[in-house]
Amino acid sequence: MHDIRAIRDNPDAFDAALARRGDAPVSAALLELDAARRGKIQASEAAQAEQNKASKQVGAAKAKGDEAEFERLRALVSEKKAEVAAMQAEAKALDAQLTDQLARIANAPAEDVPDGADEDDNVEVNRWGEPRAFDFAPKEHFDIAGVAASMDFELAAKISGSRFVMLKGAVARIHRALAQFMIDTHVDENGLTEVNSPVLVRDEAMYGTDKLPKFGEESYQTTNGWWLVPTSEVPLTYSVAGDILEADALPIRMTAHTLCFRSEAGSAGKDTAGMLRQHQFEKVEMVSVTHPDESDAEQKRMLRCAEGLLERLGVPYRTVILCTGDMGFGAKRTYDIEAWLPGQNAYREISSVSTTGDFQARRMNARFRPEGGGKPEFLHTLNGSGLAVGRCLIAVLENGQQADGSVILPDAIAPYLGGRKMLTADGTLA
Repeated sequence: MHDIRAIRDNPDAFDAALARRGDAPVSAALLELDAARRGKIQASEAAQAEQNKASKQVGAAKAKGDEAEFERLRALVSEKKAEVAAMQAEAKALDAQLTDQLARIANAPAEDVPDGADEDDNVEVNRWGEPRAFDFAPKEHFDIAGVAASMDFELAAKISGSRFVMLKGAVARIHRALAQFMIDTHVDENGLTEVNSPVLVRDEAMYGTDKLPKFGEESYQTTNGWWLVPTSEVPLTYSVAGDILEADALPIRMTAHTLCFRSEAGSAGKDTAGMLRQHQFEKVEMVSVTHPDESDAEQKRMLRCAEGLLERLGVPYRTVILCTGDMGFGAKRTYDIEAWLPGQNAYREISSVSTTGDFQARRMNARFRPEGGGKPEFLHTLNGSGLAVGRCLIAVLENGQQADGSVILPDAIAPYLGGRKMLTADGTLA
């Protein structure tokens, strides 16, 4: 969420930042609402002062026996009390309106984010690995012989409808092995603390992590009001809501492996084949809570954590910085890692690593106390996929496929598969 004081101080800079995202200027409307709100607050304070003054005079009039003055002052106190209550209610309503409008405005992009309209304007910043030269036409993951029998979309559709998959046998075990590999690497090598977090959260957690109010249609809500998490970014980040942390407790680095749920609103017709875009999927998430001075370096660190996993798995990838028109609502800067999928002959996103600056912290009032004392300041929060497990499974299967329908698996996950390194053409581990 944006700071209305910063908008007051430099409305032109605020509108210019939004214009980089393609958004219309809104500072004038916000400042008009803010002025009305502050006017009501000031008027209520003036009326409160008059009420307090009259209240003191009531006793004096009573003591003097001046009944007419006593009655006049008592009526004035009553009048001012009602006036104060009415103006406070109006100020509260205006404040709620202003807060709601601020909550619907996207984060301002960092200065180094490239301008652009959509994904075609993203800028590649890194590339690792050479796509394998196949001596046969590589297949998409669901058509590989060793995979097909264990990746059942029809059975999942019978149970849950479209955009679900039932993984069975060896493929289910490879999927689980990938998640375990990711978590263990983050904990043992990357210094993250593992968290087993809820996947049902309250409105406040979704709001604090900028998923509400604007994007409620993209998530699922239960009939009794809980939200199914779109990613464990929500519970991990919101874990510091309302806190004032000591500076020496930062950074806080967390990771969790959870189910994630997204309605995929607006994605009709996109990636309907296979398990690239699902309503339910698994992800290993990274979240960092940092001092503002350290957040840019922390984003680079998180990016390397995610890239390192793909390197260990032998999956070629490229990293792009998203342009202003392709960046998510709450992000100040985002890097996407795109894994090479030979079945599609394309790089596809497998991780997004974003810094939100103080955008989320302001919404959930998460602060830290500077070293040496002073007024608490807002934290910075960052999140990143490390990695999307299902998409990683796709990348591993497609890059390791053989002409006979078997799949050579990465050495990195062999310890989680009893030392086995191959998915055979008949769907067993060997």
